[in-house]
Order: sequence, then structure tokens, then C-alpha cells
Amino acid sequence: MDSKIAKADEKVQKLISRKRIKSDEDRKVGSEIFDKITLETLYKLANQGYVDVLNGAISTGKEANVLKGITKDNSIVAVKIYRIATSDFKKMNYYIDGDPRFNIKSKNKRQTIYAWVMKEFKNLKRLYSAGVTVPKPIISANNVLLIEFIGDELGNPAQTVKNQPPKDPEDFFNKLLTQVKLFVNEARLVHGDLSNFNILNKDETPVIIDVSQSVVLDNPIAKELLERDIKTLVNEYKKLGVNTSYDEVYEYISPKFL
Repeated sequence: MDSKIAKADEKVQKLISRKRIKSDEDRKVGSEIFDKITLETLYKLANQGYVDVLNGAISTGKEANVLKGITKDNSIVAVKIYRIATSDFKKMNYYIDGDPRFNIKSKNKRQTIYAWVMKEFKNLKRLYSAGVTVPKPIISANNVLLIEFIGDELGNPAQTVKNQPPKDPEDFFNKLLTQVKLFVNEARLVHGDLSNFNILNKDETPVIIDVSQSVVLDNPIAKELLERDIKTLVNEYKKLGVNTSYDEVYEYISPKFL
């Protein structure tokens, strides 16, 4: 047993030495999210060739941090790491309950996080297959999710619409509605937290992100969440000067059977 612990500790130290942490802010992020199990998970993914080094933060949040990962061939991936200590487990269970893909009997926080990450991975696969503009999912393991990096060739991440409003809001909104219709009608999912905080502006094209809370259409809360999403989008894009209404958007997006 002692030899196994020593071997695990050695793996952790090797991964720490491979991280490129450049600033005080990055060091603070590192100390908050890199617990031993997370490090071992990352080390396993590195051994499998999914990521070689971590190179700073793309975004930080209460529940998860997204870091820039560099592969051995110098490609960039996004590495999303969910925090065990600060996650809202009541909220997670609210969105997981009623989903026939998951049957979590344990109230263990770590197991809830793992299910949450797997839920986001499965949702992304479903959306990507349906043609929705979301980051391509790569792999999930424990509390770590690897997805396509959305940004430019220089490694600059795309900004959220909240931070970078579109140059032509009406055209952007029409593109977004097309994606949301695919989201609901082809992938048969409802986002559940759709706003300009969760939409990237990639070269004036919307890319929808953060789909961990997204629910299947036969979930009892799906209709309520869809109505909330539509209200939020209508309010936000009206402020950007788009002439739209709730009824118009609902009629376009909502499946007749919901």
C-alpha cells in the first residue's frame, strides 16, 4: 500500500512540473483546483496523449475553470475542470433528476460531480452530432472535460457575446435562433441557462457553451427551462436593438410536442 501511495505522489509531482503557470493569478487558480485526484486524472489524460501541458486560464468560475491545454503536436484544447469544494450540488441534482440517462443513488459529492461532467460530455456529443455549433467534445474523466478550443490561430480564446457584442445583432440573432432550433428539435435538448454569458462570438458566429445543465425534452422541467431561455434571449437582444418578441421566437423554436 505504501508503494502505491508513493507512486501516485510521484505522478502528481511530475504533472505539477509540466504545468506552465505564468502569473500570480494562474498560481492562485492552480492552488484552488488542482487537488490530488484532479492531478492524477490529468496525468492519466496526458499519458493517453490528450494533453501535454496546461498553459493558463481561459475562464474562471465558482464551479469550474477552463484552462488552455497544449498537445504534443502543439494543438490547443480547452480543459474544463470542475471544483469539488465550491460546486452547487443542489443545483446539479435538480438538473440531473428526471434525466433517464442518469440514475444516481449516492449523495456523494464527488460522484455527483463526475455525473455532471459526463452529462455535459454526452450533451455535447448529442448536440455536435445534430449540427449545433458547440465545441467538439474530446473526452471526459472524473471532474475533467476536454473539448475543442474556440479561438483564433494565435491561441486567443473567443469572447462571450456579453463581452463582445456582435457587429450586426440582427444577423447574429437569426444565426443563433437557427442553432437553438437545432438544439431543441434535432438534439432534443433544452439548454436551461442560455444567455449571452454562455454564447461565444466566434468571427460573428454564435457558439453555444456550458451545456452541463441541459435537459432532455421529456424531462418534466424542459418546457419551463425553454420558456426561460427564450425570455432571456429576447430581452437581451432587444437591448441590442433587435426587433423580436417572445411569441415569435417561441413559435419558431418550440417543438409542437413539448
